[in-house]
Amino acid sequence: MSLDESQTIRPADTTPSPADAPGPDAGAAPEAPSDGVRRSPRSGGWAAVRPLVLRMHFYAGLLIAPLLFIAAGTGLLYALSWQAESIVYSDELTVDRVGDGAVPLSTQVRAAQGAAPTGKVIGVWPAPEAADTTRVIMEKPGLAEGETLTVFVDPYTADVRGQLTTAGDALPLRAWLSEFHSSLQLGEFGRNYSELAASWLWVVALGGLALWIGRRRSRRALLVLPDRKATGRRKTLSWHGVVGLWAVAGLVALSATGLTWSKYAGENIGQLQDRLGGATPAVSATLGESADSAGADEHAGHQMPGGAQMPPPQPTADIGIDKAVEAARAAGVGDHVRVTLPAEGKGYVIKEQDKQVPVHLDAVAVDPADGKVMDELRFADYPVLAQLTRFGIDLHMGQTFGLANQLALAALAVALMFLVFWGYRMWWLRRPTKDRALSFGRPQPRGAWRKAPVTLLLPLAAVTAVVGWFVPMLGISLIAFLAIDVLLGFVAGRRAASAAGA
Repeated sequence: MSLDESQTIRPADTTPSPADAPGPDAGAAPEAPSDGVRRSPRSGGWAAVRPLVLRMHFYAGLLIAPLLFIAAGTGLLYALSWQAESIVYSDELTVDRVGDGAVPLSTQVRAAQGAAPTGKVIGVWPAPEAADTTRVIMEKPGLAEGETLTVFVDPYTADVRGQLTTAGDALPLRAWLSEFHSSLQLGEFGRNYSELAASWLWVVALGGLALWIGRRRSRRALLVLPDRKATGRRKTLSWHGVVGLWAVAGLVALSATGLTWSKYAGENIGQLQDRLGGATPAVSATLGESADSAGADEHAGHQMPGGAQMPPPQPTADIGIDKAVEAARAAGVGDHVRVTLPAEGKGYVIKEQDKQVPVHLDAVAVDPADGKVMDELRFADYPVLAQLTRFGIDLHMGQTFGLANQLALAALAVALMFLVFWGYRMWWLRRPTKDRALSFGRPQPRGAWRKAPVTLLLPLAAVTAVVGWFVPMLGISLIAFLAIDVLLGFVAGRRAASAAGA
């Protein structure tokens, strides 16, 4: 967000724009290239596109940067929440003493039901590590949508360690911070902020990268290392550019993965993924489906008189959770499993949830009547797009590489916050009227697009339109920027005409 690129407007037809000679100070002479040969500016290519990128980067940095700063700050808190969660909820998450052997899961479930008799058990997460507790997931009246009651049970003694209201695998602290990061705790309306930030983050990051690489510099090392000899605004610009260069890949990745579960762009991404055959598959747990395919149930799929479909067979017996887990382990699903108990017409679903590399995300469905595996799904059989989506989301959430992943997210968040701070500092240091408390720097002069060749301008406009449609919050805000810019240009033109007439 190089807010430092504010310029004093000069007549475009008589004086070269300062953007074509990007010295560190307004009005400064162009820096000589590293070979000492000064070249005349080109009329096409990067020289033609740079003013457009500069103007968009200025407006995006000025108006979207606050949202990016907030997203980075809340993201930093979320990245640190994994470790905070293990400290705050240590009593619920860990046992006092590791025993010689665990009691049956069914015994642990009964202990949880005794502690929360009004809850309905829907899932069980056996202790993944020796010192961890088992989580028994329940539905309970009075909880908000998406929330469940989790009872934590010592797997060695079946003692209940506590119970908490959870959202997925997130305990209250991380659940609150996750919602704060995505919506600022403002509900559905608040999600617009995070989607707007994610929509512009990749644009600002890549635009800033192009502007930084396209600058002339006396030494090539200054591209990747800050200038220690610089002072004032030049020093701030150096740090802004270098840190942005090193962080750009991570910022673009955060933007892309963040958009996958956004409201508007996320829907478009999901539809595109489905059309490309990259939808995330799911194991089939419907009773009768596997029997039908194997020929074991000759009545499966038959119709009743009048064309009505026969209801799926209901289980007459239940082997229990312990034997269901044994059947899953015999099928190769046994690392960090999560068990979903049978619902009406469904069997047990046992999924691996170890998302750290190498991941273990295989799943099986087990018939509760006889313990046979009805269906199985291996992560290796996922479509490539589904695998990439899974990896991207888990990287964004700090799970793929554990603590290293979380520290990398924290570093990216801090880097983005500093980039925003440095951008505003540069803008403030080079504001046009320093004797006034409030004044806005001027962006690249209007009309730069008229200098761009049509062969470059038309494809650029087409790509912008397609991206703006696919990422609606980006398109809508870009149209708003253009409308504001046109209005300001109209007002400035009227003032200039009035002054000339006077």
